[in-house]
Amino acid sequence: MNFNNFLFNYGEKVPGYTEGVVNEREIRATAGIMFMLGMIVIFVGIGYNHIIVARVYIAFIFLDFTIRIINPKYAPSLLLGRVFIQNQPPEYVGAMQKRFAWVLGWFISIPMVYWFVLNWDISFYKVLVCVLCLTLLFMEAALSICVGCKLYSFFTRKKAQHCPGGACEVHIKEPIQTFNLAQKVISITVLIALLAGTYLFLAKTESKTFFGEFLHEAVLTKQQLIDENEAKMEAEFNEDDDDDF
Repeated sequence: MNFNNFLFNYGEKVPGYTEGVVNEREIRATAGIMFMLGMIVIFVGIGYNHIIVARVYIAFIFLDFTIRIINPKYAPSLLLGRVFIQNQPPEYVGAMQKRFAWVLGWFISIPMVYWFVLNWDISFYKVLVCVLCLTLLFMEAALSICVGCKLYSFFTRKKAQHCPGGACEVHIKEPIQTFNLAQKVISITVLIALLAGTYLFLAKTESKTFFGEFLHEAVLTKQQLIDENEAKMEAEFNEDDDDDF
């Protein structure tokens, strides 16, 4: 294999494009599939302690990223995404920024393989790494935002080429893309309500699974956990007193 070709001749050669490209529709479909599978793993693998599904999923991610970095033509997840969007016209994006993003994903997957595949050792902060991966997949699938591609321009000092939807180009927003004051207030209110609601749900509701209890304890401070345990002990003590009568 020619090393220069491996480094620089990456992606498909399509007439009209100055560098190798990949199909953004295929990548977004793949991100959606992997996000859905990741959510299933969170609920089944961690929530019900069936760790084999988490191990298989994370091992697959590591292998898939490895293949994407070498040659995305043969990445299993991308081929799976192609199955569902093969009749849609392709949307070409620069392959080099995608490769950079996949290299970052590959590095993130390495500690996950150690924590969850080779040595099952779950903790709140380790699960946060999984949540980060799922968040990046969601942003790619639903919002067409590739965080790694944006970091590519920052670290390499090169402008990313052929971004999805012309996101790399400087353009003036259309009126429908802007926010008036009322829309800003509504958007901010919804975001705050989502964050507050998520916190209150995790902090105040009774946990019914291992994962639910894990998240519940994670959002509380040490003092809140102490107060909660003392309240439970006091409630149990009062129940015992009532039973004696």
